[in-house]
Amino acid sequence: MEIKGKVYCLFEQSGTFKNEFIKLGIPAEDYDIQNEFEQTDHVCDLFAEIEQAYRGGASVFDEITPDDLIMAFFPCIYFCENNTLMFSGVNFNERNQRIEEIGEYILQRSRERQKFYELILQLFMVAEIKHLRMIVENPHSEHHYLHNNFPYRPKVIDKDRTRRGDYYVKPTAYWYLNCAPTFGESYEKPKEKKTIRSASPSKKAGMCSEERSLISPAYARNFICDFILGKLQPFSQMSLFE
Repeated sequence: MEIKGKVYCLFEQSGTFKNEFIKLGIPAEDYDIQNEFEQTDHVCDLFAEIEQAYRGGASVFDEITPDDLIMAFFPCIYFCENNTLMFSGVNFNERNQRIEEIGEYILQRSRERQKFYELILQLFMVAEIKHLRMIVENPHSEHHYLHNNFPYRPKVIDKDRTRRGDYYVKPTAYWYLNCAPTFGESYEKPKEKKTIRSASPSKKAGMCSEERSLISPAYARNFICDFILGKLQPFSQMSLFE
């Protein structure tokens, strides 16, 4: 894929992908409502921007062209596999609650998931209508809500991100809209391995914790080169075993 314009990194306050695009000579900027890493170039409410764009109003999407690329790390907390426990009534935090409290919690969780589902679908519709190239990242599993409840299918599923230098195995799906992935093999041993269970949970509803959502710079670079640019890396796949 050739990117003649800019990369719009949505929901990526860490700046990891943004900085790796820039190192590769491609302009990129981060858009997020949070800025804990002091890397967010444009602090804005992306959910409001998506809703405005879907309704035909003015939004950040008006400045994006088909020569650009959107890289969206859409919040996944209401879609991921762990959310199944929340709807089953056997979540550890619910063990001492009355049945009425459990039912109300599940109903509230259902309403919140519906809101996030509508937002991600609206995001895809905006890109469709405006003919924008977009890649959307989210966890992958058979129990992920989007696996069986979404009109789009992921084009790339990375089952073990540590093979390309990331901290976590964390199987991840990538949806491509108005563009197609390239396929490379830039394997690299991670400098550090982490587990999701050892990471601290999020304190903000609907958001993954900063620690759990971290992606290593090595993985970002290798993903960009392997699945976006089709760029050969200066090292071989044998680096996985060195």
